[in-house]
Amino acid sequence: MAPKKSTKKPAASPRRRSTKPALYKAADDELISFYQQMLLIRRFEEKAGQMYGMGLIGGFCHLYIGQEAVVVGIQTALKDGDSVITGYREHGHMLVGGTDPKAVMAELTGRSGGCSSGKGGSMHMFNPEKGFYGGHGIVGAQVSLGTGLGFAAKYRKTDNVSVAYFGDGASNQGQVYESFNMAQIWDLPVVYIIENNQYAMGTSVKRASSEIELCRRGESFRIPGEQVDGMNVLAVRAAMDKAVKYCRDGKGPYILEMKTYRYRGHSMSDPAKYRSKEEVQKMRSEHDAIDQIKAVILDRGLMDEADLKAADKAIKSRVADAASYAQECPEPALSELYTNVLA
Repeated sequence: MAPKKSTKKPAASPRRRSTKPALYKAADDELISFYQQMLLIRRFEEKAGQMYGMGLIGGFCHLYIGQEAVVVGIQTALKDGDSVITGYREHGHMLVGGTDPKAVMAELTGRSGGCSSGKGGSMHMFNPEKGFYGGHGIVGAQVSLGTGLGFAAKYRKTDNVSVAYFGDGASNQGQVYESFNMAQIWDLPVVYIIENNQYAMGTSVKRASSEIELCRRGESFRIPGEQVDGMNVLAVRAAMDKAVKYCRDGKGPYILEMKTYRYRGHSMSDPAKYRSKEEVQKMRSEHDAIDQIKAVILDRGLMDEADLKAADKAIKSRVADAASYAQECPEPALSELYTNVLA
């Protein structure tokens, strides 16, 4: 007689105990800079959303509202020569990397003054002069390319690192694990940033992933990983400093899972009916990244409410100038079809 099948459920994978996160000890000027950079991203994205609704931006458009602390905390830890690559939600990465907001907005509107001459649009921006190797529309494709950038840094015998961003949805792609394997075998200086905004398009991580602690995805490759409060720029920066040192010391790749949240839909065409308004409002009211850093600034007495309003006004003016520039720029000449093409 055949043995009866066991009805006992397999044991759940062990969970790490939550600990109080390490926070970066920011100087006063750094705190103000973090605040200004996050606010620039938010105001820029709000304006982009408005322009998309007016028909001034075509194609797809993925906004970064809510996730600002991730990119600011990550990229302020980098130095010249480091490289950055990401997916299609990349406006914030461009802005923090030093690209002029006018060039980013002009790219969104498909104008000749755009950073990719108006040919890339929202999803395919590039600025290699600033170490930014693009937003990529194919889910997970940038992870392999980012691993290659890490290989280049090691081959050239530099101490530079490659930062490869990808989302919770992309974390289930096969090429991600091929990249992990190669990076660990060759001790490549790659920091893999999983921007876990908790919904891959419209599917919750809990429904799509058997292991929801995405920082553990490198365990079978012996790649260390850490889960970080991606809504706190000081927690992000502290974790990134640790990861970057690990890579610069020649120890190989590192994984950081940023637990963050996007306030808007996956793209501008997404009504986001898969989550409640109450859930979004709770995140906004209790965990907003900009509100958190603003509270620290006020507590230190670095700025008062009037100063904060003045800073916001100045940033809104800068974004308005970028929007005007983007609308006034001419469209690319037809000859641009034949530039920046390999063959």
